[in-house]
Amino acid sequence: MTAQTDVLLVIGSGQQRYREYLLASAAERHPVWLIDAAEPTWQRPHVTGWNVVPLLDRDRLVPDRERILATVQEIAAAHRIAGVFTYDETLVTTAALIAEKLGLPGLTADGADRCRNKHRTRAALTQAGLPQPRFALAYTLAEAREAAASVGFPMVLKPRGMGASIGVVRVDDPAAFDDAFTMAERAGHGGSPDYEGGVLLEEFMTGPEISVDGVSVEGVYEPVFLAHKQTGFAPYFEETGHVVDAADPLLTDPELLRVLRSAHEALHVSTGITHTEVLFTARGPVVVEVNARLGGDLIPWLGELATGISPGRVAADLALGHHPDLTPTEHRTAGIRFAYPPHDCRVQSVSVPSPTTLPGLLQAEPIAPEGTELRLPPSGYLSRYAYVICTAPDHPTCEKRLTEATAATRLTHTPLP
Repeated sequence: MTAQTDVLLVIGSGQQRYREYLLASAAERHPVWLIDAAEPTWQRPHVTGWNVVPLLDRDRLVPDRERILATVQEIAAAHRIAGVFTYDETLVTTAALIAEKLGLPGLTADGADRCRNKHRTRAALTQAGLPQPRFALAYTLAEAREAAASVGFPMVLKPRGMGASIGVVRVDDPAAFDDAFTMAERAGHGGSPDYEGGVLLEEFMTGPEISVDGVSVEGVYEPVFLAHKQTGFAPYFEETGHVVDAADPLLTDPELLRVLRSAHEALHVSTGITHTEVLFTARGPVVVEVNARLGGDLIPWLGELATGISPGRVAADLALGHHPDLTPTEHRTAGIRFAYPPHDCRVQSVSVPSPTTLPGLLQAEPIAPEGTELRLPPSGYLSRYAYVICTAPDHPTCEKRLTEATAATRLTHTPLP
């Protein structure tokens, strides 16, 4: 039996709607000690203890690592820290640094940074000989204009350190370039201050896109969940839905596995869980990015519904130095679809269908309260007013059920200028 003083350190708890299931399942695996920016509320049933500390020091424009590390030392004086992890994109390098300093399993700080910094990712994968788009990094409009000639049109601009496709835009010709660069650069200032500034210019490549949540144990990578991604609002890449099929044949595709394993080796991912986005192009599977954390948008929850494998327990096991059990106990398909407004608006009311009224509808949730301003790209991102989750025996049936459930959501709104 684990001693009370033996704790798993979790840095940042995230939003309850999207992350509570991870914290709860990690706590089922091991007593959790939470470091977060505010007093816990919904987190309390899942944690043994906590410390409140500012996670970001916005005055100095850097994560407040000194204060976080000092807090970790205080915790270590009273408890044995058995492992540390985070599912917060802004904190992955901080968590890796803590694990490294304490000699715990996990990514190295360098490995986490190679994933977090999209320019370092591209450079490492190119050096490893993996198929990659032509790319360049620019911090100013003048630098970007000069680099654009080597990348060529059409191209994709993306902030150096953001996630969830925030600030990512396709540019088809020089006439639209200046405005697109300014938008992408501005969007890059909404995340971790360590990665503010800098826009990656990439050759535009086409093809279906997937994401893979997988695990690495001492450098050996295995996929766990594979989601097919839906995007909208071109020329932007807003993520509108995901579908996970437990029996997806891509999970055993030799070329995809080779690319995933080679990419993780090139990025020095030793032990940990990652969320990798892959585009299937004419050149074969191309890695879009590797995130040193579990996926967002409830993708890991879809994976659990589809396979029965608990992503929170897997993450906890990896942090504790255990080899996680990746044996599926379910074999079905699960998907999520997000509802977006037709234009920029202020929400008056949202209604969603009851799970008892539609086949396969597991959950339908309004996520934009009355008075919320929803602005579509490029004025805003992730401006969703509801989501629906459906399960089905196969992928086509799941897509059909998601479409029916999304059509049954209702938004009453007033337009914004």
